[in-house]
Amino acid sequence: MSAKVICVTNQKGGVGKTTTAVNLSYYLAKDKHKTLLVDFDPQGNASSGLGLDKTDKKKLGPTMTEVLLGQTSMQDAIRPTKYKSFDLAPATPELANAEVEITSQPRKFIRLRDAIRQIAGNYDYVIIDLPPSLSLLTVNGMIASNYLLLPVQTEFYALEGVAQLLESMKLVMKQANPNLRLLGVVATMYDKRTSLSSQVLQEIKKYFKDLTFKTTIPRNVRVAEAPSHGVPVGAYDKFSKGAKAYRDFTKEVEERTK
Repeated sequence: MSAKVICVTNQKGGVGKTTTAVNLSYYLAKDKHKTLLVDFDPQGNASSGLGLDKTDKKKLGPTMTEVLLGQTSMQDAIRPTKYKSFDLAPATPELANAEVEITSQPRKFIRLRDAIRQIAGNYDYVIIDLPPSLSLLTVNGMIASNYLLLPVQTEFYALEGVAQLLESMKLVMKQANPNLRLLGVVATMYDKRTSLSSQVLQEIKKYFKDLTFKTTIPRNVRVAEAPSHGVPVGAYDKFSKGAKAYRDFTKEVEERTK
């Protein structure tokens, strides 16, 4: 078995990118797929969203910082979460310094790809949570992946910057990873009570057509609360609208990556 690698990215922050990466990973694991979530965002929100204390250096052990710098193997940075079939490779804010450090070093664009290749045989899915910027880390993520997943919030300015991201994706495909493809666009923070949300969703569908996932992720209090408790929404309140949406969305991802 070799893992299907999906990077989750949008150069705009606050679009539900990390929430999508965490909950997709959780539901893939619930569906008995061995899943690894790679936190490759220096904010480390996916790590803290799964209850990891990023400040406790002694307890933390190796993270993606050491992997990127070539100081440890990917395997050593991986730890199990409290959920069956769901592992995490965590990140801390030091990852931003590591990014600067490797700027002038060889193989700077393919370090993540090389690291994931070491462990790809152990997993069905590897989900990479990328930073909300077009950076060296983002390019590493695109080169390491089979698929790019784009969460877009149904709010004003939603599609701003998306064209630039897709241009970067095309460049990566041309120069370094011809196998990369857009898995699809998932509309997040959808509020069916507002006409703005509906308008933006129509705009997304017009722009991305069949690549738009049928499931929309609603604006939901439970989804917002779950990370502060260090758990995915499915573990926090599995009957909430947000949990149901992420469960349905995961089924669509499984279907598209068959």
